[in-house]
Amino acid sequence: MTKARARILYIDDEDNNLKAFKASFRRDFEIYTVSDANEAYRILDEIEIHVALADQRMPKVSGVEFFEKIQEKHPDIVRILITAYTNSQTIIDAVNKGKINQYVVKPWDPQNLKNIIDSSFNAHQVKKELKMKNAELLKTNDELNRFVYSASHDLRAPLMSILGLVELSRLEKESGDPFIYLDMIEKSVQKLDVFIQNIIEYYQNARAESNYEQIDFKVLVNDVVDTLKNTDPSVKFLLDIEQDCDYFNDEFRVHVIMNNLVSNAIKYQKSDAGNPEVSIQVKVDHQKAIIRIKDNGVGILQEHLENIFKMFFRTKTLNRTPGTGIGLYIIKEALSKINGEIQVNSVFGEGTTFELVLPNLEA
Repeated sequence: MTKARARILYIDDEDNNLKAFKASFRRDFEIYTVSDANEAYRILDEIEIHVALADQRMPKVSGVEFFEKIQEKHPDIVRILITAYTNSQTIIDAVNKGKINQYVVKPWDPQNLKNIIDSSFNAHQVKKELKMKNAELLKTNDELNRFVYSASHDLRAPLMSILGLVELSRLEKESGDPFIYLDMIEKSVQKLDVFIQNIIEYYQNARAESNYEQIDFKVLVNDVVDTLKNTDPSVKFLLDIEQDCDYFNDEFRVHVIMNNLVSNAIKYQKSDAGNPEVSIQVKVDHQKAIIRIKDNGVGILQEHLENIFKMFFRTKTLNRTPGTGIGLYIIKEALSKINGEIQVNSVFGEGTTFELVLPNLEA
């Protein structure tokens, strides 16, 4: 992979210093030089700058004042103060007010300054990665808390239903037919099994390393359909697969995504539908795979569309089929792992279409 190139902002009121800096480091860094503080503020607002250098002695604003002003809005930028004056008060103000990371004395040595910028940029990247990992950890911890609470409730519900039905069958063993409860018990067990499968997929998606391999969509789609079609034999499948080139991606996650979307398309059909259909279209080229999964089922309320990918969010449906609230969340998380995109269009009472764009990571 190409190493990220450091973006450097240098502010100095002396044009010769700016030209010398750019001439010295233009091959090493992406450089922005300015002589005016307002122009520097504009650049910082528009571009992600990694390292900022400022001359201390400038007529309108000092280097320390410049850094002091930007630190709240741009706290992650590495700050380097350049000055020919090394009195103790300047150093104290630079540290306390400007929160500088480095102090460079004029005239600067090109190699020494390059080493300082390189180490500063590396520190910036490490700090940025640590910040991202910390945010991801907080997100994971929050999701885990909600997951444990909701999962314990959703796992207990079908179990308590089964126990209640078993007790009823015992009470009626002499006065009625206890087998009338078997269908209800079976539905509760199936609901429990789906939820457990979702938990397994959630865990595997969160933990599994990405493994890119060649995918034949005709094989993958037919495998998904063959696995799921018996859940509702009345549903008709319309398949249109166009793949004339090799396609590489994470087969496990692509399979999880397809399995969940097709499963939902079957599950959320209308209970009184005369011609339930699920259409699956796949078009593959050297850059991407575009996948459309369309059903003529119950649809989704417009006010729910922005929330359907949140963990444990359940929509109101015409057929009253309860979902686990995990499937679409797993899809969104799996897509984030493979840099995929998803869009959904739905009309309540008429059906839903999901469109995926998955990158082709050709070897």
